[in-house]
Amino acid sequence: MVPLSILLLLFPASVLSAPSPQPLLDAIHVPLTRRNVVHNISHYAVAAENIRGKYGFSSSRNAATNSKRAGLAATFSTVNQQADSSYYGTLTIGTPPQSFNVILDTGSSDLWVADTACRGCESTTPLFNTAQSSSLKAAPASSSSQLTQIQYGSGAVQGQIVQDTVSMGPFNIPEQNFLAVSRTTSGLLDGTVSGIMGLAFEALASTNAVPFWQALASNGALSAPEMSFWLTRFINDPNAQVVEPGGAFTLGGTNSTFFTGNIEFLNMPSTQTETFWLLPMASVNVNGNNVAITTGSSALAAIDTGTTLIGGPTTDVQAIWNAVPGSAPVSNMQGFFSFPCTSTVSVSISFGGNSWPINPADMNLGQLQAGSSQCLGGIFDLSLGSNIESGSGNPNWVVGDTFLKNVYSVFRASPPSIGFAQLSAAAGGSGTSTTQPNTSANPLGNNPPLTPSASLGTPGSAPSGFGKNDAQRNKPILKGLMVAMSVVVSGSMWLML
Repeated sequence: MVPLSILLLLFPASVLSAPSPQPLLDAIHVPLTRRNVVHNISHYAVAAENIRGKYGFSSSRNAATNSKRAGLAATFSTVNQQADSSYYGTLTIGTPPQSFNVILDTGSSDLWVADTACRGCESTTPLFNTAQSSSLKAAPASSSSQLTQIQYGSGAVQGQIVQDTVSMGPFNIPEQNFLAVSRTTSGLLDGTVSGIMGLAFEALASTNAVPFWQALASNGALSAPEMSFWLTRFINDPNAQVVEPGGAFTLGGTNSTFFTGNIEFLNMPSTQTETFWLLPMASVNVNGNNVAITTGSSALAAIDTGTTLIGGPTTDVQAIWNAVPGSAPVSNMQGFFSFPCTSTVSVSISFGGNSWPINPADMNLGQLQAGSSQCLGGIFDLSLGSNIESGSGNPNWVVGDTFLKNVYSVFRASPPSIGFAQLSAAAGGSGTSTTQPNTSANPLGNNPPLTPSASLGTPGSAPSGFGKNDAQRNKPILKGLMVAMSVVVSGSMWLML
């Protein structure tokens, strides 16, 4: 089966009507599932090209009101696909509801799923049947008069912007705008994944639709303007299946089951329109030694759940690998470095506060080839072949799941900030090298998503008052760029969205 491997170039559409206000609810916790795919190590090069492309390295609201009730906390399971390649969750669309698996991607802002008219979709791809939804509406004429195309480095998707009820657990938006994809490049979607749910900010959306999470926050439907992730690890499990338990996605707050101690919140840069979830890279430590890297406005990092690896600027990436004895550039994979497989590469990253260690297993992507003494490293040069401008407000780093598996991560809209906390024992600990994946103690077990009346742990607190900025502002050059990159080493597929 061909893996999900795409670079999307989203073209802007006019601003669409905002959804109706929703009831006040507590945090919903969504367990994640991971998916796996086996490929040759050369696919990492394709992945790197796609992520470079993703980051530019190439009306009035309904006045109806609803009664408010006490919020609740619930957790949705997620899926880990192909040994940490990607993490997806489940949502429903339409009336009656049709269920779909979508990649949960904080590095993009558009929601799209393939529909039954899809040309190029795999036979295993669940498709949205528009004819069976009584609540489906055409988007405003200004948005839907022509097809919207999303161009990828390895293909494209095309479809129509529509409106329908989109739900995740007890949360729903009756008139959510999204792209119903009717045409894709063959092999674009893999397994049971039908699309992508973008979890970044509205200004980044090429459909100009308010992202699902942001619409909920604006309508006061979330107990806190937050979403949180615990991501599992299977990269070091030789018996990992194509899909494994992926952890948990919490919508509307945090879940104390999965972290210990305090959450360290760091404010995002305040000099620009919110697009990606960004933090400045402050320091990198390799094997106990600090590495000299660029800092400040020229070191912005996008914190991206839809990306498998970590990509950074040339000088900094070279400095990191120069600190690893025996490392060397990989001649046939631009921007990648290898190191002796017998070595342990311990990397810690700080964004201005604590220094967070990365499990050495996450830094080792496998042998360059069978019998090789060199293994591929999990940090690559994002800048090669890029025309991105340093200090322009665009990310110089993309920090994906290689890092995020080692922390409990929280994305907070008001004030715009990102938080990290140490994983709890139930979630596998933080940055601890183990011989087993960090799902050995799975607090979610194999249970289906929780109902609104159930909760895991205690929801965290966050400031209230988040609201959509209605002013039209200039969108950065990286607006609408997203990527799903797939690469596999030692039997694992890697995805970058």
